[in-house]
Amino acid sequence: MCAPQNRVYVFQANFLPSGTKQTCKCYNTFVKSKRRKELSKPTGRPLSFDPDKALDRALDVFWRKGYEGASLADLTKAMHINRPSLYAAFGDKEKLFRKVLDLYAQGPASYSEAALQESTSRAVVERLLYGTADLLTSKGNPRGCLWVQGALACGTGADSVRKELISRRMAGEAALRQRLNRARMDGDLPAEANPASLARYVVTMIQGMSIQAAGGATRSELRRVIDIALQSWPSRRNV
Repeated sequence: MCAPQNRVYVFQANFLPSGTKQTCKCYNTFVKSKRRKELSKPTGRPLSFDPDKALDRALDVFWRKGYEGASLADLTKAMHINRPSLYAAFGDKEKLFRKVLDLYAQGPASYSEAALQESTSRAVVERLLYGTADLLTSKGNPRGCLWVQGALACGTGADSVRKELISRRMAGEAALRQRLNRARMDGDLPAEANPASLARYVVTMIQGMSIQAAGGATRSELRRVIDIALQSWPSRRNV
């Protein structure tokens, strides 16, 4: 028997009678041709929608309803796609939510990262707090913060989502703590200032404002609260 030229033919070729070289040759040619046709077939349809626009719409749904409150029906209706298209483009609901969190950080909440680049600790905190008040009360945005309220009411089935949001909030607090620690070393904060406690104070303010805004607090009301909070910010050390 002639030896098969590829492992994929081994078992089929063994069924051919010995001495049938021509038959084996024809068989191998047939299988190769069939395999080339299969490989040349397209692996999937091109997307018939704009993924960026669909993701923007998904952000709005999750922001308004939270992770568990947003059903697949809500998402597909808002994104103008069907379920197979959602799965093909974004994966399952949890993967879609994680992409939405990234979009939220890079878009509506991008002021948070920019605030850390301010020259003084007070300027950092002012930009964080006033930026949060503006985000929470903007007419074009749902009320509240996606990072805070996205999984407040999640059950055990969405525990990984809840942990993801906690992880992101903790990362934000850690970044602020590092920035305030640098401010203390630079003399921008008093030596007795505690960067960890100050960072936790600011984060607590932000989370509290999110709950207040979801309950209807106005921008001016939140800004007055911020003004009071900033009165207690540690003064810069004289150098």
